[in-house]
Amino acid sequence: MLDIIPMSEDLILASSSRIRADMLRAAGLRIEIESPKVDEQSLKAALQAEEAPPRDIADTLAEAKARKVSARHPDKLVLGCDQVLEIDREILTKPESEKQAREQLVRLRGQKHRLLSAAVLYEDAQPIWRHVGTARLTMRKFSDDYLEAYLQRNWPDVATSVGGYKLEAEGVRLFSVVEGDHFTILGLPLLELLSYLTNRGTLPA
Repeated sequence: MLDIIPMSEDLILASSSRIRADMLRAAGLRIEIESPKVDEQSLKAALQAEEAPPRDIADTLAEAKARKVSARHPDKLVLGCDQVLEIDREILTKPESEKQAREQLVRLRGQKHRLLSAAVLYEDAQPIWRHVGTARLTMRKFSDDYLEAYLQRNWPDVATSVGGYKLEAEGVRLFSVVEGDHFTILGLPLLELLSYLTNRGTLPA
């Protein structure tokens, strides 16, 4: 028999991502937000040193966040998320400067890359569900002049996005082809998460 969590219970989002919180709230979920304070860079560097596949890196980072917050709230449902951008097995991160954003966009220009969005649910300090969504995106060969104007208009807002773009904003003009679920591109495999929560009885069918 499935354990049913009443709607009065909170789903804790182990992330400081505003866009993930907005997606969950727009879908009618009641959430709390708690930053997991995980050393993502060190963990990611260790995984890359072990030549872990990009999919495993995204999944491991998402689980680390969920596990950290679930240890403090074992009675709650905790969602950890992470997104990895991979191009030819190279991992790109959120740019720390406008210069780095420019370098990343030049690296992606005219090329196809993947966004891997991982989500892991914890309950009673144990993982109960996980999913990694994949989207494939191709950037057009935009000009250097457009790139400079784009960064002038959008920096530092795009610093919160891996690769230095936001598809939900002007960043969409950088692309010629987008293959994949829109929610996955934004950083959360929302449809798969909602299906799981509905099937287990957390959300009404």
